[in-house]
Amino acid sequence: MTETTSAPASAPPAGDTGPRRSYAKSAADESLEDYSLRYAPHSFRRWSPLSVASTALGGIAYLADYAIGAGIVMSYGFTNALAAILAAAVVIFLTGIPIARACAANGVDMDLLTRGSGFGYFGSTLTSLVYASFTFIFFALEGSIMAQAFHEVLHIPLPVGYLLTTLIVIPIVFKGMSWIARVQAWTQPVWLLGLVAPFVVLAFHSPEVFGAFTHFGGTGGVGSGFTLLGFGLGTGVALSLIAQIGEQADYLRFMPQRTPENSRRWDLAVLAAGPGWVVIGAVKQLGGALLAFAALGAVGETRALEPIAPYVESLRPWLGAAALPVAGLFVIVSQVKINSTNAYSGSLSWSNFFSRLTHRHPGRVWYIFLNCGIALLLMEMNMFSALGSLLGFYSNVAIAWIGAVTADLVINKPLGLSPKYIEFKRAHLHAVNPAGFGAMCVAAAVSIAAFFGWFGTYAEAFSPFIALALAMALSPLIAWATRGRYYLARPNPEAGTTDTTETRACTICEGSYEVPDTAHCPYHEGTICSLCCSLDADCHDVCTKGAKGAKGAAGPVQLGMPTVGG
Repeated sequence: MTETTSAPASAPPAGDTGPRRSYAKSAADESLEDYSLRYAPHSFRRWSPLSVASTALGGIAYLADYAIGAGIVMSYGFTNALAAILAAAVVIFLTGIPIARACAANGVDMDLLTRGSGFGYFGSTLTSLVYASFTFIFFALEGSIMAQAFHEVLHIPLPVGYLLTTLIVIPIVFKGMSWIARVQAWTQPVWLLGLVAPFVVLAFHSPEVFGAFTHFGGTGGVGSGFTLLGFGLGTGVALSLIAQIGEQADYLRFMPQRTPENSRRWDLAVLAAGPGWVVIGAVKQLGGALLAFAALGAVGETRALEPIAPYVESLRPWLGAAALPVAGLFVIVSQVKINSTNAYSGSLSWSNFFSRLTHRHPGRVWYIFLNCGIALLLMEMNMFSALGSLLGFYSNVAIAWIGAVTADLVINKPLGLSPKYIEFKRAHLHAVNPAGFGAMCVAAAVSIAAFFGWFGTYAEAFSPFIALALAMALSPLIAWATRGRYYLARPNPEAGTTDTTETRACTICEGSYEVPDTAHCPYHEGTICSLCCSLDADCHDVCTKGAKGAKGAAGPVQLGMPTVGG
């Protein structure tokens, strides 16, 4: 059992001077927990903007970009792939800007941001699953690539390699942000050197490959020209990475407070580490496609889609027999960097999901094993072979989610259709807000139907764009139709206090928490921290049920605080 059950009375039994809830050791130790279910307090945001940005950008070392880019080019040709990758990058960059700034300014992760951006307390449970699936799908993809390297270099059977790739990252992720930051910093020089090395060799040894690549028409006879279908289908695969902003936000929430003194550094760091990841990501997709094209004749199409084989072939003219171990080292370093992020973010999303359903929290670290276990199962099922289809389907759901959140931040809040601040606490939220949750569900359902061909060939190819357009249109429409009444179940008298370091004691666990992480609980007749509030199974939401439909809940315009630090 994770913690003691809250007493049904408003005061502890006579003679009992201890807290009414005590957390398991792993959940109480914030050096392990990293505030997985709550607001990140200023006292914990001890890193500089540059340090946080460097750690966040360390997570983009993944080589799935190589496989994704190679798959798009092989299927749809260079011209379609270039247009698709660039279009997806623009969409991901623009939707990522408001999300990154909101998370960094308010000290919240993607789940807490989603709660307060039109989904409600339980409505965001679905997006926790969407986010968790992103982390274990990409953990499996990256782990498969690392296992391929183990197989090529050390002749380890793939099933054993899958297990090794999973076990390697667990000790790193166990200690949370502190250890991940060190690993990302230590491995960055090796990764940067390995990233550019094959392209330098190609430029000197086979410069003609660059020109020939631009005329490549794919292996399926599509041709080198532009086609709407090829562009749409390729964009759908590339857009599956849109949920990566959630992993960036898991680090950006530790940004220090934005001040006049650090505002320029803060803005640049958030831009680079938030949406900026996709700039490097798009270059890596095109680079991976180039390496696959250059190695196509030597290794064949199947192996050209596995990043290790093209990488080895690109280095072989200069390194000879040493190309294989050097490539193996680069792949392993890259995959440890990204799968540390995947496992870490997965543990956060699973924590949020199960805490709301079960009212229990054994600690973030236990969910590392769940996330890694699911990823291991997917690897053993050889999901790498179905990469394009899987990502094309997933992108419809992910885009609907991100589109709804973005619409709330850039349309609803400026227009006064939703509160100006991010309210993430159960004590002030309705269970479900139709503005974001409804927009996402409708957009995802329609786009998935399009993806399966219900509305014709072109709708199938452009199903991710249907998801994005519907989500961003429906969120403000529903918020306007409902007059924003489902954003707040009761007004928050502390709105506008996220810059304070003042602390208050929780009447349940007796810990001290910064004001933005607390609420007044009428059931327990005192201050309650957001985590104790989430885990309370006895109160039956008496604080919000009495406020349903109240006049205060329909007036979010009066509750103003910018969602960005400036």
